[in-house]
Amino acid sequence: MNVGESRGARGSVVGAEEGVRRRPKNRRAQIAATSATAFGAAGYHGVSMEDIAAGLGISSAALYRHYPSKYALFREELLRVGRAFTASIDSPAPEGAAQRLRHMLTGLIGATVENRATVTLVRWEGRYLEPADRAVLDDQQNAVLAAIDEQLTVLRPELSSPERRMVSTAMLGVITSIADHHAALPARTLHKLLAAACVSLTGPGLPPPATVSEPSVRAQIPDSFKHELLLRKAVELFHERGYPNVSMEDIATAAGLSAASAVYRFYRGKSDILAAAFRRAADRVSGAIGPAVAGTPDSGAALGVLVDQFVADTFDERALAVVYYAEFGHVPAEERAVLRNIQRLSVQEWARLVREVRPALSAAEARFLVHAAFAMVIDLGQTFADDPIACRARVGFLMRRVLLG
Repeated sequence: MNVGESRGARGSVVGAEEGVRRRPKNRRAQIAATSATAFGAAGYHGVSMEDIAAGLGISSAALYRHYPSKYALFREELLRVGRAFTASIDSPAPEGAAQRLRHMLTGLIGATVENRATVTLVRWEGRYLEPADRAVLDDQQNAVLAAIDEQLTVLRPELSSPERRMVSTAMLGVITSIADHHAALPARTLHKLLAAACVSLTGPGLPPPATVSEPSVRAQIPDSFKHELLLRKAVELFHERGYPNVSMEDIATAAGLSAASAVYRFYRGKSDILAAAFRRAADRVSGAIGPAVAGTPDSGAALGVLVDQFVADTFDERALAVVYYAEFGHVPAEERAVLRNIQRLSVQEWARLVREVRPALSAAEARFLVHAAFAMVIDLGQTFADDPIACRARVGFLMRRVLLG
């Protein structure tokens, strides 16, 4: 069995006699699976109850008999996966911190694989939960991180509590990274690969924390450069509120323009701004590869340069890094195809370098590790912001551990 893009259940059961349509006993499970796939593909705001009903082959009225609103369905699915994560770490574990940690990792990987589509929502759409529900989801995630922290306390007693939380956050980012892409691996291979990557993060040698915070280094944009200013302000708003909740008027105001109509002198619309930002992000990752390879003596050294550059770019543009994953579905379809091709080629080049250092890995395994390393850096940048505990040198060190073992 391959682990690939999640698929929702569809249709209803047809009776063997006289073609009688019967309501299946697992209708709520079917609804959950179909809605998770729909939300994961188009985002919470991009899906209607009618879309979900059509995917199930039932009427909207029949769907509303099970759930009173789209939000109720969204909420239940996210919190269900949160419960699955906490349950995966609560199962009976063997003796010994190392064995217990591996047991937890196995459970978390299994829960992530089983709920791949919904984990996408947890990672990027959870902000659309109402505050009380978001607090529940946060508590579920904190319970998972605390359980990993507990084992790290025994395995790495020299680490401070914030350092243990940094490592556990990195582990969770590695595991849930499979929700950020649709690549496939045999389930057993995937479990082994992700578990080994997580365990590699527990090894010694962590660089010291930074002595001061490392704020983002961003080029200053003069007010007269409206094209660039609009791009930056729009990304900041998309990150803060979510793309569907930002209007052209909001972007114009943030950029100091008198009216939304002024934005159209620079961009055709909101999606055009998003596409321009994404193209820049994708080109930056792909454009770094050639110089790194040409300017270094071997693949390991090239990877070192690329890791440092990726961490620096991600930390300098934290909002764009998140928006790239969270709002990808809002980019026009033709532009998505271009962006996916750029990303695919970039990941392949990173994976090629990884395999030249670790020839035992398959091409698919190396690609999974590249995706895992990217996700981990983004998660650490978001969780710790400018905290010296998760400074750039440390995050780069952890990224190398994921890629190179």
